[in-house]
Amino acid sequence: MIEIEKLKRTFDAVFNETDKIIVGQRDIIEQVLVAMLADSNALLESYPGLGKTLTVKTLSQVMDMKFTRIQCTPDLMPSDITGTEIIEESGGKRFFKFQEGPVFSNILLTDEINRATPKTQSALLEAMQEKQVTVGNKTYQLDRPFFVLATQNPIEQEGTYPLPEAQTDRFLLKIRVDYPTFDEEVEIVKRYTKILKEDPIKKILGKNSFLALQKFTREVPIADDLAKDVVKIISLTRSEKEFIEYGSSPRASIGLILAAKATALMNGRSHVSVKDIEKMAYPVLRHRIILNFEAERKGLTNDDIIRKILEKTIGTTDKEKVKKEK
Repeated sequence: MIEIEKLKRTFDAVFNETDKIIVGQRDIIEQVLVAMLADSNALLESYPGLGKTLTVKTLSQVMDMKFTRIQCTPDLMPSDITGTEIIEESGGKRFFKFQEGPVFSNILLTDEINRATPKTQSALLEAMQEKQVTVGNKTYQLDRPFFVLATQNPIEQEGTYPLPEAQTDRFLLKIRVDYPTFDEEVEIVKRYTKILKEDPIKKILGKNSFLALQKFTREVPIADDLAKDVVKIISLTRSEKEFIEYGSSPRASIGLILAAKATALMNGRSHVSVKDIEKMAYPVLRHRIILNFEAERKGLTNDDIIRKILEKTIGTTDKEKVKKEK
């Protein structure tokens, strides 16, 4: 196992570099990194203007990875994402040549994904899950590591197409980006209304280093009783029918354990704790449960239901487990 303290210093350096551009949003940056360490994708949701795009772009610079951005609109076509075959002529002969689309990168920022049509949204499914793209009868492997970091506006806004459940399930985390605090917004105003002095961003991690970190993430140990608690949490999303119409699949169990491992590693701990599971349960599950009419009638949110489930599973024994870990 890699030296935990050395690894903690590496992540601290990443946060120090992102702080040069991003004011606040520490939890958001942590959660994006968690998804990447778990070799998965993340969906960031908030109203426009809260720094989602800037956050993802800054992270890609700090980690020295190839970055591409797609601005989703209703007229965006699947081939605009994956690429297409074009006809070229050489020596009097014509032949097809594949022209790569923006999906051929390490970090693909899909901006306002729910403004694209369902057909275009589905073009990302194979890339997100299989890390490959099929065009015609040929399959092209994507470079590793590869992540789709998508942003979306709340579905109540005009001109949006809700993501189908099959696609939202491919995102490990659904991250809610909140408004900055008063002090943070004062700092934002000060920083971006003066003459901009570009502070060069240091490249902390490269592709090979990050691939190694993904491997280390899976090596973080988790106690058997904590792993069983995770399965209990996911099982309750299926059996608790008072407020939940549809629960989560086993992909949620795998995702929650991997997210908890990544959180522990990033915070300099050599094993998964109850707090790691509790913290990551919200972004892992909030897009994987569908509430019924009764929950909507009472004004309950997905996070409210997740909180109730956590109280029934790890809430009663939380203090005992924390004592054991100490």
